[in-house]
Amino acid sequence: MKRFAALIALGVLLGAGRVAGEILSVANPHLQLAVDRASGQWIEFRDRATAHNLLGGSAATGPLWELELAGAGPLTPTNARSVTVTPLRGKTPGLRWQWSGFGLAQSPELCVEATVTLERHQPVSHWRLAVHHHGGQAISVIHFPRVLHIAEQAGERLAVPAWLGEETDQPRALVRGGGSKPQRREWPYPGYLSLQCFALSATNGPGLYLACDDPAGQRKAFALFGGGDTGLNLEILHYPERDSLTRDTYTMPYAVVLGTFRGGWFDAAARYRAWATNQPWARASRLRQGQTPAWVTNTALWVWNRGPSPGVLTPAVALQQKLGLPVSVFWHWWHGCAYDHGFPEYLPPREGTAAFQAALQRAQAQDVHALVYMNQRLWGMTTASWTNQNAARFAVKNPAGDIRPEVYNTFTKAPCASMCMGTAFWRDTYAGLAAEAFLGLGVDGIYMDQACSSLACFDPTHGHPLGGGTYWMEGFQKLAADIRQRCATRGGPALAGEGCGENWLPHLDLMLALQVSRERYAGPDGWTPIPFFTAVYHGYNVYYGNYSSLTMPPYDELWPAEFAPREPLQLLDRKFSRQFYLEQARAFVWGQQPTLANFQPAQLQTRAEELDYLLRLARLHAGARPYLLHGTMLPPPKVTAPSAEQDMSRLSIYAGQRGGLTEFRRTVPQVAAAAWRAADGGVAVAVASLSDQPLTPTLELEAAACGLPRRGRVYRLDPDGRRLIGTFQGKTVRLQPALGPRDACLLELKRH
Repeated sequence: MKRFAALIALGVLLGAGRVAGEILSVANPHLQLAVDRASGQWIEFRDRATAHNLLGGSAATGPLWELELAGAGPLTPTNARSVTVTPLRGKTPGLRWQWSGFGLAQSPELCVEATVTLERHQPVSHWRLAVHHHGGQAISVIHFPRVLHIAEQAGERLAVPAWLGEETDQPRALVRGGGSKPQRREWPYPGYLSLQCFALSATNGPGLYLACDDPAGQRKAFALFGGGDTGLNLEILHYPERDSLTRDTYTMPYAVVLGTFRGGWFDAAARYRAWATNQPWARASRLRQGQTPAWVTNTALWVWNRGPSPGVLTPAVALQQKLGLPVSVFWHWWHGCAYDHGFPEYLPPREGTAAFQAALQRAQAQDVHALVYMNQRLWGMTTASWTNQNAARFAVKNPAGDIRPEVYNTFTKAPCASMCMGTAFWRDTYAGLAAEAFLGLGVDGIYMDQACSSLACFDPTHGHPLGGGTYWMEGFQKLAADIRQRCATRGGPALAGEGCGENWLPHLDLMLALQVSRERYAGPDGWTPIPFFTAVYHGYNVYYGNYSSLTMPPYDELWPAEFAPREPLQLLDRKFSRQFYLEQARAFVWGQQPTLANFQPAQLQTRAEELDYLLRLARLHAGARPYLLHGTMLPPPKVTAPSAEQDMSRLSIYAGQRGGLTEFRRTVPQVAAAAWRAADGGVAVAVASLSDQPLTPTLELEAAACGLPRRGRVYRLDPDGRRLIGTFQGKTVRLQPALGPRDACLLELKRH
């Protein structure tokens, strides 16, 4: 009898379907799912280690999916006359739903089928959906799965890989709506969402992990939205290719992954990394393949200046002489057209071809290389070339067949159109301009602005699938390959893109990661930057970029004179210097190549303290490339150090006379730190202080999580060299470096 009872218990543990009244449940050792069999409502997603149900229970249910049908409006399970829920057969725990009887004249036999399976030894479930007998009716969007009425826990934090990454500790407040209707926010992928995942963590409870296992990079979006006073909901939106709907059945070509996890955003990133680094884009990354130009990986510091060469190349040469290491330029406003107005009429350069070439050759002779700006999807709709080349034919169209103008320039209000990456016309146009800049002018690389983004185009004359699919990334792959083929005689240019995106790893040499200075462009909006993308893909690309500047923004000389500032590049008040230190410290410890915007040689005297800090970090980064360029990020150390309230500035490139500077204050930890593992197994902690006072922070690492031995030596690496400063032992490694005012170093941990 005891043996029989044990077998029953084992069956439940391994996920055999159970029926208790009208409740059908399946489980593995980590998760339990339950469904109301009569209604098909999903009512339980329980973490078995804590017994916590992440759903709100049967009183807070909602539709598991929603279809948006062209011409028929939204369709949900409530429109079905019949629903059946059954356990899946076989050893894998799972359930199948089938909804039918929707009463649609165009597709009377329409049936929607969803399945969920549980991994046998992980707190992970896989969700799939198919639409049968849709009669060719166009499905615009599929919302699935909809994780509704998430049960509230203490200390909730939502981490979103929006390019580099950001996190909020008030996800419910952000979607509450402030007395109006609940708010909703969507992150498109591939694009601003750089990874296919979300992570909702809690202080003492289980976190909720939401992802897709889509190696093709199909178009989709992740959404966060509210409901009621404290409601919190998550869902994924899937955009089928219209061409795929000619078949009688549409099946999602990948699964949604939903599970629980312990810890914070890094723990979720580590789970995603285990899958992501085995995907085609990671295996083909240019840095891993050794294809990134050597001058890029050798760059110790980037100067991000704008305008003709005397204001860009001359300052970079001066800074390189001060630093004693290679400096490269990230060059905007070199082109003959006004910024955010006259694209793509970049040529000839605004200072003239001969003067541009001569200045660039002089800089290159001193080992200063230039990455020049060329937006990879915008065409100014008021330019002569827009009309002469009938470019409107090849612009992105919405479902109604219209172009949606984009206005970035607040002074001229000039509209731009996004060009479709699925058209050979646009790819040939852009590749031709890039080749002229590289071969004709002699630049070293092209910064392809707005590269890590994609759009949906519905123009049937372009020859690509309409709406969803992978044609945008396939087009970008062709574009990058064409540029490199045209430029092969000089060895090929470095190609950089704005933001981060896993799909672009095989095509770009650099990614501009600006969240390190998020406060400067976004202000206090409830989100804080985190290195989410870095934790997954560091060592697969070169990351650089920073809005960090000591001045007001520059003003394009080709913009209207009436909006120009009275004093161009006016120095900011010194009270914002700690913001400068914060931005540079984040970039350093997160493994980015340091970047300085709006540099002028006079700042070496007028802002010597700030620049000394930056140059120290640049020397440290250059001396620790096995960790900070090629290394893998480890779990962040627990840092015990003072925090301080400091002045912050929010600035726009369009400040001018109309705008200006917005001030606010934020409490910021005065020590930044991150842990790294090199390819040879070495471990180091990058540490930077923002304080003008000496500090002795405490940094704690879990030895097992970092792959450390139980005992070893601690070495301090700084621009003066490497020296032994102590030892470590035990399960928890505790480091207490003595940091001088605004000090920085690496603490390297080695076996005895």
